[in-house]
Amino acid sequence: MRSDKVKVCIFAKNIPTIYKKQMEQLLHYVWKHKMFPLGELKTTDGRTVEVIDPGLHNHNSGPDFFNAKVKINDTLWVGNVEIHVKSSDWYLHGHDKDKAYDNVILHVTGLADTEVTNTAGQFLPQMLLNVPTTVRENYEELLRTDQYPPCYQIIPDLTSLTVHSWMAALQTERLEQKTEAIRKRAERMNGSWEDAYFLTLARNYGFGINGETFEEWAANVPLSAVGHHRNDLFQIEAIFMGQAGLLDIEAVPERYQQEALNEGYFAKLRNEYLYLAHKFSLKPIDYKHWKFLRLRPQNFPHIRLSQLANLYYERKTGLSQLLECKQVFALQDLLSTRVTPYWETHYTFGSASDPNEKNLSPFSINLLMINTCIPMLFAYGRHTANEALCDRAFDLLEQLKPENNYIIRLWKECGLEVKNAGDSQALIQLKKEYCDKKDCLRCRIGYEYLKRAKG
Repeated sequence: MRSDKVKVCIFAKNIPTIYKKQMEQLLHYVWKHKMFPLGELKTTDGRTVEVIDPGLHNHNSGPDFFNAKVKINDTLWVGNVEIHVKSSDWYLHGHDKDKAYDNVILHVTGLADTEVTNTAGQFLPQMLLNVPTTVRENYEELLRTDQYPPCYQIIPDLTSLTVHSWMAALQTERLEQKTEAIRKRAERMNGSWEDAYFLTLARNYGFGINGETFEEWAANVPLSAVGHHRNDLFQIEAIFMGQAGLLDIEAVPERYQQEALNEGYFAKLRNEYLYLAHKFSLKPIDYKHWKFLRLRPQNFPHIRLSQLANLYYERKTGLSQLLECKQVFALQDLLSTRVTPYWETHYTFGSASDPNEKNLSPFSINLLMINTCIPMLFAYGRHTANEALCDRAFDLLEQLKPENNYIIRLWKECGLEVKNAGDSQALIQLKKEYCDKKDCLRCRIGYEYLKRAKG
């Protein structure tokens, strides 16, 4: 199998243009989709190659493609395929000493700068893979373009089937991603999915900026202890505010400290918390973790914690209550809440404001349904093998209004129709997991862009 001379493909000469990792990903892509240039494929020693099945793409350790079917001359080989930018990478990665690579039937490379052997010292057939020029140039365009999305030019020409199938896949992928986050919360809370739901709800009450701190706070709230005082809203609020560190006088801006003490509500809450903290051995989080910069007053943690206290008092924070909701209006009712009387005229302790009931807005409720309730239904459905819950999650997403943020507006400007929350969640997933990471090779829109003819 040894070749008499080393051959170089056109693509390999362009190593300075694309980073090596991206070059290898492109080689994988071309192999996987059989986007071979016109002409006969041959090994470096001149034997004809017919790719019958490129195999299953392996994203873990081991050869790049499993169970490929390749005919070399008249012999059909079934086994694994390994791909490198340069043949010498075979030795750089230690494959010549790894038995996991002994059943590689073909080594595909962009530059054949050496021959390769397995652990038995046997030479492996190698094939130069020349990426079609248009594919390479299109890929370079996607990598170079700073404008988002870089593939905007072809979006109006996409078929509805391509768009809908990709959006459906992205929507599922996003729910699966959120499921994993919820599963980890349940694991963190000793297997309690009830606590995992409370953590997820609390995190999303941070609406991005304070999300991490709200989750830290929720993990620090002993619901078993709070449950003993479930019928007393004042005590619930005392525990919630106290565990957040907001009943430390230093947490109150200095200009409002005296007023907070004069009003009496702060001192009353603080005294109640100190009693309950002693009773249940409670320890607050550091109040310095809360962020206020560029935060609208209605999103201040004091307001959100008071709303959560009301929600908990009304017994609306339990997983069983969520599972009973089968329609959007039921979820809206479950999440509807308001602040306690003191916060109707305050945003922070000691700082009076105009009277305002500060009900949770329809906009906020919509976001909580999308980011908390629906992912929880899907995750718990996966956990309990209850497909009806998973189906309900998808149905609810289709019933909800789409989010309205800069990501969604940009896609709309490109010509994509966004009908519901399922669509908006799909597009958020597309940007965060594909566009931002320049992972165009895994994107179906990227696939259409790569194979397009140059105008």
